[in-house]
Amino acid sequence: MDSQVSNNKNKQQIIFAVLFFAIFIAGIFYVKWYPYYGKAITAASTHSVGDSIIAGVGAKSAGVSLQNGFTFTITYFLSVWKALAVAIIVGSLVQVLIPVRWVRRYLGGTKLRNTLIGTLMGVPTMMCTCCSAPVTVGLSKSKASVNSIMAFFLANPLLNPATLIFMGLVLGWKYTIFRIIFGILMVISIATLVGKLSTKKQVEVNEGSEFDPVNENSEALWKRWWKAFYTLIIDSIPAYVVIVFLLGTFEGVLFPAIQGGLSGGWLAVLLFALVGTIFVVPTAGEIPIIQALMALGLTAGPTAALLMTLPAVSIVSLALLKPVLSWKSLGITAASVFAFGLVAGLVGVFVL
Repeated sequence: MDSQVSNNKNKQQIIFAVLFFAIFIAGIFYVKWYPYYGKAITAASTHSVGDSIIAGVGAKSAGVSLQNGFTFTITYFLSVWKALAVAIIVGSLVQVLIPVRWVRRYLGGTKLRNTLIGTLMGVPTMMCTCCSAPVTVGLSKSKASVNSIMAFFLANPLLNPATLIFMGLVLGWKYTIFRIIFGILMVISIATLVGKLSTKKQVEVNEGSEFDPVNENSEALWKRWWKAFYTLIIDSIPAYVVIVFLLGTFEGVLFPAIQGGLSGGWLAVLLFALVGTIFVVPTAGEIPIIQALMALGLTAGPTAALLMTLPAVSIVSLALLKPVLSWKSLGITAASVFAFGLVAGLVGVFVL
């Protein structure tokens, strides 16, 4: 009898896992893989991936503008809403369809192996930093360790294969190589550092425990999923909208006109490393911004700083991680990205 119950449980878990991956792959194919294939063909022929999400970036200093905030918010959400919807669905489903012991086996440890697995998982999903956040939260609630979820979170935007291809076609392949090398260093180093310094590295569950979201209680599956789903929405969307609006309102201050000495030098590197850490862009949104700034004379140092910091994190994405990470961990993440931006700026002067 016990053997039959165990077999039934294993079959149920396999069915749930297959369902999860079917939804996950279909969603990613629809919002990422298929559209980016067409976008790559366009980029190859036009050497462009579209206009900058910030109108007139670097050419003029617009100052503080509520109108710009509204326009930026609409433009940004039109760019990401499909991917964000898929991310929230996947982030909620991982909590109810994937056995916790599976997550803990591969992503629950604090070793380099777990960080590398998290990194590899983040490469094919190809999400921007804000869309990867709900999935990161879901993995954390399924008992993944801090270093694993941070590696997944950072690998999505920094090592996105589509973005790397767009970058080579639009900016030049040396920028792609630079991004890959620095991206790998950033993902592994920051994830490891945040994991080691976190006060709560992982959620402890006894090895013999049968704790499992699909068997945790007698509630129907759809009820458990709905709880996870609307919790992610409540934790994500209000802060998401407000912070994106504020960033758009101050975009003219964060991205001032680069004439008058701000196109190069250490002040420019410092400025763009800081702005890149703060500001939010959709997937590959850094490319047209950098392309526009380079056309206005932005030099290699600040370009490299922006190349590594702008996609990596933002105030928005860090706020979305607050339900599962402490302010200390979030602060270390932001400071580390900023520091890597400064180093990238120094190295970029010589190699870009």
